[in-house]
Amino acid sequence: MTVLPEHERTNPYSAYGAHGSVLVMNSGSSSLKYQLVNPVGGEAIAAGTIERIGESSGVIKHRFAGNTTTREERVADHGEALRIALSLFDEVGPRLADANVYAVGHRVVHGGATFSRPVLVDDDVERQILDLAPLAPLHNPANVTGISVARRLLPDVPHVAVFDTAFFSSLPKAASTYALEKETAEKYGVRRYGFHGTSHHYVSGKVARVLGRRLQDLNIIVLHLGNGASASAVRGGIAVDTSMGLTPLEGLVMGTRTGDIDPAVIFHLARNANMSIDELDDLFNKRSGIKGLAGENDFRALHELIASGDEDARLALDVYIHRLRKYIGAYMAVLGRIDVIAFTAGVGENDDIVRAQVVEGLAGLGIAVDPERNAVRSKEPRVISPDWTSTLVMVVPTMEELAIARLSVEVVEETEKAGHPVTFPPAALASEAVDPEVPAEDHAPEPTLAEES
Repeated sequence: MTVLPEHERTNPYSAYGAHGSVLVMNSGSSSLKYQLVNPVGGEAIAAGTIERIGESSGVIKHRFAGNTTTREERVADHGEALRIALSLFDEVGPRLADANVYAVGHRVVHGGATFSRPVLVDDDVERQILDLAPLAPLHNPANVTGISVARRLLPDVPHVAVFDTAFFSSLPKAASTYALEKETAEKYGVRRYGFHGTSHHYVSGKVARVLGRRLQDLNIIVLHLGNGASASAVRGGIAVDTSMGLTPLEGLVMGTRTGDIDPAVIFHLARNANMSIDELDDLFNKRSGIKGLAGENDFRALHELIASGDEDARLALDVYIHRLRKYIGAYMAVLGRIDVIAFTAGVGENDDIVRAQVVEGLAGLGIAVDPERNAVRSKEPRVISPDWTSTLVMVVPTMEELAIARLSVEVVEETEKAGHPVTFPPAALASEAVDPEVPAEDHAPEPTLAEES
């Protein structure tokens, strides 16, 4: 894309010739998050959230030009939520006509084995995403609802689905295959899919750009640490392993999730505590992790509890750090050489205590953080390791919205370059998806769209 000089721009939102902004959307069962993004400069032009959709009173926030407009009113459904969002663009700014919206990018949690890359949305794609609902029952139906409504209300703009799982479609079979009976695994789609892929993809690419290195020459461990947390091993820009599995439950200890646990714990609790599948699901996903151990999953509050002498909080952090260090060790073995460890997401970007403890005692492996560099609070990507280390430790703020915006532009461009002009058939599935209850998540500072998984 060609960036126009400022004096040649027709309006303040279009910095890139024929390409305008991208409206990025994340639809949950009772929420809608959106951001208008400049895919070249990377800045968020405007952003908003509409929460408690379908409840007695909704909460609406729209941010533009340094100001936040907040309202509380009932929002009946996703159609009304999107209509409210569009009206706020006209009322508060910026007008979408002036922003020259080039595409709408939709975050979708699970692409299964069907989608290994972002795709232009049509009715068949909607149906396929909905067909994958058994793999992500809390997310995919809500994602489809948002897509359907958006296609109906914004029919003259191409819509692109960007999947959390797509970046990990490259996993070697040895990494993606569970040692489960082959026939059962194939019949029910049981394998490692991985999540937070948009974040891992963005961060690994950003590392190379910041360092001025070729991505294909780098071995990187990305630690996406928010309320949901995941690790990945990335060789030359290609994901070769990741901690999350069939669902986002596997892997690291998280805000409310167990992460790795002996699967026989399920049998034990079912037999001896008479817990149902739904009760176990709730226990493992919503009442465990840091919150289950310490009663608190906001890391700022956790550190306050530790400072006050709370032993449960201390143990919770120790368990969290222990699991992280195990994954770093495992991915060192997978990659053979680590050039960079990159911390990202709410906890990874903001918690210098966690970062320091994760690498504590690893100096013999060439991994350490410089206390002064680590203590710096900044929204800029930066190196926090001392100059002598063989492995760089970095903090790289994730920007999933920007990644989704750029991927959406690429999909539309590729489609048109291939001689297939983008057309806009009417959405047929608006309102067909059932809205399951999605838990409120991500209490880390300033969560991004992809944090929900």
